[in-house]
Formats: sequence, structure tokens, C-alpha cells
Amino acid sequence: MPSFDTVCEADLVKVKNSVENTAKEIGTRFDFKGTAASIDIKDKDITLIGDADFQLDQIADVLRNKLTKQSVDVRFLEFGDLQKIGGDKVKRVVKVRNGIETELAKKIQRLLKDSKIKVQAAIQEDKVRVTGGKRDDLQTAIALLKKEITDIPIDCINFRD
Repeated sequence: MPSFDTVCEADLVKVKNSVENTAKEIGTRFDFKGTAASIDIKDKDITLIGDADFQLDQIADVLRNKLTKQSVDVRFLEFGDLQKIGGDKVKRVVKVRNGIETELAKKIQRLLKDSKIKVQAAIQEDKVRVTGGKRDDLQTAIALLKKEITDIPIDCINFRD
């Protein structure tokens, strides 16, 4: 049976490169001189540290620009709440989304079922496998998913005939 997988996976190498380039730019920019502005990545968590909320927004803008230059969709970033740390410094943790959450997987399943396209969607851990009898049905399903699911970047991979 023809099938494909619907996934939400960021290229972590490109994300890490973007974070490193952002750190370099923070180190050289005049408006960040003498401040606590920094950025760091561990696994899938990016930590922004600055003197004020405004400074964190500037760091986030630089990060978005660097990600865009690396062809990484900024919708992968999930910004956390602002946290106060020692003295007058603040930090924000940004999570890099990887995998489709259960509620979104159910939404994809329901969307395909309600569309009356002759395909079946099965949730498998952090991805959704879509199978169908005809290749054309799968291509229609891919077009529907790309059009309807806009809140996170999804890819359709492993297309098998």
C-alpha cells in the first residue's frame, strides 16, 4: 500500500549553527557591549539571557534572522515565559519543537477522515502515517495537510509507492 509519514522535525544542525552565529553577533554588536546578553543551546532548549525583556526580544529577533538564513522555519520555536534570575537579569527558554503532539495528530486524523479522501491515518509515536490505495489520493491528502495545518511546520516524508 502506498504511504507517507507526516512529521514535524527541525534540522538541529542548522538550529545549532544559527544559535552560534547569533552568539557571535551578540558579542560584536555595540548595543550588547557590557551587558549580560547571551544565548546557549542544550539538546532542544535554547536559553536567552539578558538585562531586560527588551534585550531578550532583540536577541530573539537576531535568532529569527539567522534561522531564516539557514532555511529553518521559525514556527519550530516555542517561546517560554520570562524568568527573573539573580540581580536584574532575566532569561527565557525557547524550545525547539520536534515531533507531532497527540492532540495535533488527532486533528490531522480527523481532518483526513472528514475530507472523504480514501486514506487512513495512524498515529505512531511522534508522527502520523497516512496510507491509501492510490498515489493520487495520497497527493491530495498532502495538499490538504499543507493547506489546513498552518500553526506548525509539517513535512511529508517517506513517500512509498
